[in-house]
Amino acid sequence: MKTIDFRTYSSIKIGPKVQVKIINDIQDYSEFTIIGGANNLLVSPTPPKLAMLGKKFDFIKEKDGFLHIGGAMPSGKILSHVKKNDIANFELMQKLPGTLGGMVHMNAGLKQWEIFNHLVAIKTDIGWIKKSDIEHGYRYANIKGIVYEAKFQIQNGFDFELLEMFKKLRDNQPNFPSAGSCFKNPKGNFAGKLLDEAELKGFKVGNMAFSSSHANFLINLGGGTYKEAITLIEEAKNRVFEKFNINLELEIKVLGHTIDFPNVPFPI
Repeated sequence: MKTIDFRTYSSIKIGPKVQVKIINDIQDYSEFTIIGGANNLLVSPTPPKLAMLGKKFDFIKEKDGFLHIGGAMPSGKILSHVKKNDIANFELMQKLPGTLGGMVHMNAGLKQWEIFNHLVAIKTDIGWIKKSDIEHGYRYANIKGIVYEAKFQIQNGFDFELLEMFKKLRDNQPNFPSAGSCFKNPKGNFAGKLLDEAELKGFKVGNMAFSSSHANFLINLGGGTYKEAITLIEEAKNRVFEKFNINLELEIKVLGHTIDFPNVPFPI
C-alpha cells in the first residue's frame, strides 16, 4: 500500500489522503478503481477503493517489430524513447500528461490524433485483446479491467514538426491546476464554445472556476474543493442543457458518490 495525498498528487490539486494498493502482478482487481498519474481525476472526500500499477509495468521495449509499453509508463518517458529511436506516431504525447494505461482507457489525444490510431492490442487479466475487438471512439474505450501492457506497430520517421504543433496547441491551455478538458466535445460542436455561450467562461464558485481563457478547463485557483468543482460541473450541465438542449458528457473522471450531492443529475 502507498499513501497518496491527492491535493499534491492529482493535477487538479483536490482530494483526500488515502491508502492506494500497488499492483505488481496480473489478476482480477475488479474491486478497485485504478488510478494512474491522476491527470484527469477529480477525487471526492469518500473515494472507492483505489489501486495503481507498480514499477513492474513501467517499461518500454521493442519485440518482433512491435513496441510494447507497460501500463504504468509515463507519457514523457514514452516520448523520449520514440524520439531517440526515430519511431513515429507518438508525437501527440508532447505535453500530454498521464500513463499509458490511462491514456488507452480514455483513447486520449488531440483532435484526430488518438492513442487508438496506431494501437495493435492490449493485455488485461484475460490476456491479449486485439484493437478490432475493442469498442472505442472519441475519448472513449470500452475496456474491462486493467491495461497492463499495450502493443503498437513500429513505424520509423519521428515528426518534429508535428511535435512542435502539439506543443503550441497545448501551450495555449490555462496555466492553473486542472484535470484537462472538463467535458467531451458533443458531436458536431465544441464544449468550450457551448460553455462560453452559456456565459460560463471565467465563472467561479469559491476557488474553482471555468478558465477565462478556455471555458472547458475547470481550474483550481488555489485551495479549491471537490464540492466547489461539482457545483460548477452541475451548473454547466444545467445551463448548456437549458440553452442548447445538449447533455454535456464529462471527459474528466470523477471518483465519488451520488450521496454527497443528491441533487446532481448524473452519477458522480
